[in-house]
Amino acid sequence: MLYLRLISLLLSSCILLFSCTPSNTKDTSPNKPFKKIDHLIESILPHTFNGVILISKGDSVLYQTTKGYANIAQKDTLNLNHQFVIGSISKQITAVLILQAYEKGLLDLETPIAEYLPELSLAWKDSINIHHLLTHKHGIQSLDKALAFPPDSQFQYSQLGYELLAQILESVHQQAFVAISSRLFQENGLKNTFHPQNKVYKHLVKGYTEEENGNLVYETQSFENYVPAGGFISTVQDLTKWNLLLHHGKLLKPNSLQLMSVKQATRQHPIFNAIDYGYGLTFKAEEQAVQIGALGFAPGFVSSNFYFPSTNISLVVLENVAANLADFKQTFYYHTNTIALLRADLNL
Repeated sequence: MLYLRLISLLLSSCILLFSCTPSNTKDTSPNKPFKKIDHLIESILPHTFNGVILISKGDSVLYQTTKGYANIAQKDTLNLNHQFVIGSISKQITAVLILQAYEKGLLDLETPIAEYLPELSLAWKDSINIHHLLTHKHGIQSLDKALAFPPDSQFQYSQLGYELLAQILESVHQQAFVAISSRLFQENGLKNTFHPQNKVYKHLVKGYTEEENGNLVYETQSFENYVPAGGFISTVQDLTKWNLLLHHGKLLKPNSLQLMSVKQATRQHPIFNAIDYGYGLTFKAEEQAVQIGALGFAPGFVSSNFYFPSTNISLVVLENVAANLADFKQTFYYHTNTIALLRADLNL
């Protein structure tokens, strides 16, 4: 009898417990907003995600995940310390170096580049200035060809323009660009960000390109681009730190940062359509206070780095598989959809 009464009491307690716990209780855990991102990267279409994602608010990590391999042949699992080639995210680093030199009085943004690169042979060196190079409005096609258009009249995305910016920095500092950029990283605690000629990096992943038949091929041309335009190496943690340093005024004075982060030109982007362009930073019209940053591509590497000023949140996505190259919107599928999910949760 006592045994039956104990069983009855236990069952009553259980019924009471569950009746007091609503079935639709809101999940208030900090990971709830990111469950959709978890679901997103489990997709196999348009291709399998192979990379790292880090979302932070200030110094606090909100979400981090890795999926796939740093070396597919060896099944070396990715981790947050792995380094990637960051593509055009590199341009904002070069822009910061130029503006730091500008703040020191070493160069002027409106002075013709002939002042710094007198060895250039064509007459257009007297009509193009550093501002034109920073904003891709210079018209340079090649160092031995006439301009494609008069300076400041059009936007034409140019890797060569940022290579010339690095050469200008070498001229005014009387140092190699690898030394100039390495000093920036060291002084600001970016211990895992490197110029590729600085061979001390140890955790660079292999990059892969998907062929038309779906096979992944190890990419041997990841550094074919000019380093100042698209060849720096970094990690998700360092890029997050970079965002805080840059947008919290630790790298540039307010006036210089404003030059970098306001509309200087408009670009017809292959993914975002019409976007505004600052100095190495991109944003949709009237949205520089909402979302600012850049996408990056290098052979075998697909990257994105964005900062959301109103919330102090950074989003960095780095992949080491470049797939669906016939359609860049598919190549950057996980990047743009992660941005969309995050913005929806932030009501931006």
